[in-house]
Amino acid sequence: MESSKRQGSESNNNNTKNVDDWLPITSNRTAKWYYSTFHNVTAMVGAGVLSLPYAMSQMGWYWGGVVLLTSWVVTLYTLWQMVEMHEMVPGKRFDRYHELGQEAFGEKLGLWIVVPQQLTVEIGVNILYMVTGGKSLKKIYDTACPTCRPLRTTYFIMIFGSVHFFLSHCPNFNSISFVSFLAAVTSLSYSTIGWGASVHKGISPDVEYGPRASTQIGRMFNGFQALGEVAFAYAGHNVVLEIQATMPSTPEKPCKKPMWKGVIGAYIIVAICYFPVAFIGYATFGNTVEDNILISLEKPAWLIIMANAFVVIHVIGSYQIFAMGVFDMVESYFVKGLKFSPSTMLRATVRTVYVALTLFLGMTFPFFGGLLSFFGGFAFAPTTYFLPCIMWLAIYKPRRFSLSWWTNWICIIIGVLLMVLAPIGALRHLILQGKDYKFYS
Repeated sequence: MESSKRQGSESNNNNTKNVDDWLPITSNRTAKWYYSTFHNVTAMVGAGVLSLPYAMSQMGWYWGGVVLLTSWVVTLYTLWQMVEMHEMVPGKRFDRYHELGQEAFGEKLGLWIVVPQQLTVEIGVNILYMVTGGKSLKKIYDTACPTCRPLRTTYFIMIFGSVHFFLSHCPNFNSISFVSFLAAVTSLSYSTIGWGASVHKGISPDVEYGPRASTQIGRMFNGFQALGEVAFAYAGHNVVLEIQATMPSTPEKPCKKPMWKGVIGAYIIVAICYFPVAFIGYATFGNTVEDNILISLEKPAWLIIMANAFVVIHVIGSYQIFAMGVFDMVESYFVKGLKFSPSTMLRATVRTVYVALTLFLGMTFPFFGGLLSFFGGFAFAPTTYFLPCIMWLAIYKPRRFSLSWWTNWICIIIGVLLMVLAPIGALRHLILQGKDYKFYS
């Protein structure tokens, strides 16, 4: 009897290992520390950096600077927490965000707290990057051939989306490392173009830095929306454990050391991208800056074409980074929950359907600025600003009123305020934009 139980246990362990070897997050654990740098840069820098001058114009110099710098510090701290918690239980790795949630809140509650928010973030970002990629392609077309027949934004979103029907079949994170590297390089490139071209353009004599809205209520709602845009700019937490899971780890050489080394490199690049674009872009255009800084920059044409081409390359990589987490979750459910056999057909079906869904939603609702802020406040604030802090308090239980206790509670309060206020401003913006919108225009 004991022998048969032991054989059954070994069989279950082998099946679990076979499934883990097939799933995209755990199938390859050979990543280097610098993989973490460009994966995190690719996940974080993106559509968010392009909207930062617009966010500054909604908050003004003082509050815009305070919010941007505070977010950089807070999110670096919460990212450090997640890197530390990846292997906090000896002999066990929390390879996915929801696994860490289950450790902190319990098997069922952890899933219900983390999974809906994580899926909202990842699917929301993928929809948004369909829109961003399509709009950047349209900007290239309009700039390169101003006399050509105008084409609908919908067509360009379809062109951008078609790329992912092929790239989405890469099996795991390490198989898209080159795409991620290119995305990280191009993010630094178009950010530099964004602030460099603004410097070249110079501050116009009639630039104004006053509020964008004429009423007190309008200014308040614009400020709420700006909070969501800043929150969206710090988005990498939703895939950080999944990125760390691709690294080799032993008790003697835990993966948190190379992972943290990569994260520091990523955050230095993030600062180089974010702060010059936000401050110089706002200084140049004032309260007339568009919700995408590259739209405000109209000349020279070749530079605008190049910058938008870099944006397209970057959001292709970013889409894949965030989609990989969704693929892992859905494929895990089919194989572990519904007992499907791991197969190429299953993987191809799941990924093709997912790309088609995000493409359709991106074509239907391309409200760039409003979507950015809504997802930033509603979903990114919890998973980025305060959920890691709550997990830290639940697991490590620091002494009440200690430095760690106070630090985590301050981050939680900041995150909750973001989560509540940002979607309010974004919803108003969506309503104002949506009443004149024509579908598939």
